Amino acid sequence: MVALDKIIRLASGGQFDSSGPDIYSRPIDLNKVKILGEGTKHDTCASTASKRKVGESDGRIGDVMRSGICHAFAPDGRCVSLFKTLFTNACQHNCAYCPNSTKSSGSGIAAYTPEELARITLQLYRANTVEGLFLSSGVAGDETRMMEQMLEAVELLRHKYNFMGYIHLKILPGASRDHIKRAAELVDRVSLNVETPSKSFMHELSSTKDFEVDILRRQKYIRDAVSKDTLPAGQTTQYVVGAAGESDREIFTRMLYEYNVLGLKRQYFSSFIAVDGTPLHNMKSQPRWRENRLYQADWLHRIYGYHRKEMELAFDDEGFIGNRDPKWAIAMNILDGPLDPNIATREELLRVPGIGPKSAYRIVNLRKKEKITRKVQLKALGVRVGHARTFLKLDGWCDSTLKGWM
Repeated sequence: MVALDKIIRLASGGQFDSSGPDIYSRPIDLNKVKILGEGTKHDTCASTASKRKVGESDGRIGDVMRSGICHAFAPDGRCVSLFKTLFTNACQHNCAYCPNSTKSSGSGIAAYTPEELARITLQLYRANTVEGLFLSSGVAGDETRMMEQMLEAVELLRHKYNFMGYIHLKILPGASRDHIKRAAELVDRVSLNVETPSKSFMHELSSTKDFEVDILRRQKYIRDAVSKDTLPAGQTTQYVVGAAGESDREIFTRMLYEYNVLGLKRQYFSSFIAVDGTPLHNMKSQPRWRENRLYQADWLHRIYGYHRKEMELAFDDEGFIGNRDPKWAIAMNILDGPLDPNIATREELLRVPGIGPKSAYRIVNLRKKEKITRKVQLKALGVRVGHARTFLKLDGWCDSTLKGWM
């Protein structure tokens, strides 16, 4: 993402047509933008953005189909900037890992008004710095008041200023059904961070959040609010990996529930980082590779279609993936030996490290026309030959036999 300092200086220094609305020429409180922008640095929003259905676009600004969104991907594959910010960094919750919690020694409290946030978003857009908004918030006072103010800012953007750009809104724990319904009608995507796999782990991190009521029940409200004409990019969530000592298997089990029961589009992972001033500042931070391995596991299940029993083979006896490719670990257990790409089924090919859905499809199509006997043929189809060669047999020959294949 463009550096926050660069964003706010570009916006504050932008010059706009004198005939434009007065909001574009008002000064920006740079310190407030910096404080509230930095408060979201651990939130993940790199996701695909689907466009809301709207009527005539004359007079509207921020059309994602033409301009794209940043840190989401537009339908045409482009990735551009989001204004990623908290509405306020004040919070009544006491999450032990969070620098904005009541247990933390923060560096100052700041908050926007709805009009102020709408104005800054439009200034950043007019400065050609961002194309959309990622809005989260602490819970200052109560969630009803905060959700009302956040929604008011979004309504100003949509209805008063005709902003068509992508908006991702964080739903606050405990938000009302009515607020969730309004959000689904206004924004492109919503998310509510589940943070941990279960109620017991949540209790380890926060005594002010009820996992079943504040999180899961609200996710069900979101699921029920979605229709074909609302919330085109759906609902997502995020985990703070390792903050409560949970295993990868426990996270994966929760992931399955979130996909199968609550209908989520995507799930994200953020390795726990010990932050000075929080109750967990002395706890060991989790390695970045742990979240990467969870993303790989998620991809195998969601995109490659691996079944739960297959995925179990990726975890060790303690329930962790470890710093190894889960697809490789699964392949070593389910494949009896190297596969001939000329006769293997598409599902078998997808179990080979280095072969994805596209390259499996291309292999199946190519072998109808010619026999696959050389690595260069596979490479031309998009196969990562260095990963796949041990698991494939070409023209009766394979590179080597792994010791684990006996």
